[in-house]
Amino acid sequence: MTQNIPNTSYLRQLDGLRFIAVSMVLVDHWSGDALQFPISYLGVCMFFVLSGFLITRILLQAKEKDSNLQRSHKFSLKQFFIRRTVRIFPIYYLTILVLFILNVEPVREKIWWYLTYSTNIYIAIKQTWLGSSDHLWSLAVEEQFYLFFPFIIFFVPKRYLTKILIGFIIFSVALRLFFYLNGTEWMTPYVLMPTCLDAFGMGGLLAYFYFNKNEQVKTFITNKFLLALSLILYIGIVIWGKQFPEGHNIITVVFLRLFESLFSLFLVGNAVYGFGGVTKTLLENNISVYLGRISYGIYIYHKFIYNHYHNSPSNPVIKLLNKLPTIDGNMTLKIIFLYLITIAVASISWYLIEKPINKWKDKFSY
Repeated sequence: MTQNIPNTSYLRQLDGLRFIAVSMVLVDHWSGDALQFPISYLGVCMFFVLSGFLITRILLQAKEKDSNLQRSHKFSLKQFFIRRTVRIFPIYYLTILVLFILNVEPVREKIWWYLTYSTNIYIAIKQTWLGSSDHLWSLAVEEQFYLFFPFIIFFVPKRYLTKILIGFIIFSVALRLFFYLNGTEWMTPYVLMPTCLDAFGMGGLLAYFYFNKNEQVKTFITNKFLLALSLILYIGIVIWGKQFPEGHNIITVVFLRLFESLFSLFLVGNAVYGFGGVTKTLLENNISVYLGRISYGIYIYHKFIYNHYHNSPSNPVIKLLNKLPTIDGNMTLKIIFLYLITIAVASISWYLIEKPINKWKDKFSY
């Protein structure tokens, strides 16, 4: 008897969660060190857990459909890569092209690192960031994950999947510990794809149990006490890490992402099964959902609109801020102002480029 495929319809609250995640990144990046709390780390980690969940769910559904139709997994594999290309590549490569034409450093000099989605590897090797485009490292991590993970889903027997995903988590933490104990600079374990696998692994495990309608996991993941506990543990790890004299220590390098991932897992899990009350209202209101939907563009463009550490005097946003001293001198007003500009740019990108191109995905359904 064929197993019923669970409902894999659109999960509205996940777009609201994307809005929160990208907002944390923007606030932290635009405020510099003013917050003294690594919320941008948490925002990026939340995106990794979300990706782990969504990609695993999509691939499990495609694999099930292949089995039901008795067709080769090569079909779904091809569809997956085409659909990812249509969604991700257009505005990424358009951005790189514009930066190349305008000669925004260091894009021309490092162009092949950008074109091959390997800026994270460059950062790890050279131990240096890439100015206004250094945030693209997280997109490189996601693309590198997409290159191999579908093959695991499609060609490894299902009974081994949970063990592999748990292995991702253990391997990732162990690799960060290895780098730390060998005196490797903190940037390497921070930006490499294998050292981010605990976040993807947790998202993948959530998708596996959600797909198979495991009620015990649902009860566990939606327990609000455990959600609160995961938040307390995350805050505790951040505070503990700050007690060390050196800024990047065994807590922040090795264990911080693990607890970011754990908290993100409970957040994503509760959003998947559906928050209630005030949280439901926040995540499902039209503004949150819309901003979550265009969050990819918001993330890509935000550092080119304003970068706390690498601003060109010719940047029109900087010129405008110079004419508005009241806004420029107030951090809250400044962040709201910058967010509105970023939303405008991302909205133009969404309606003129992303949304029309995304319709092509319908031609490559599973």
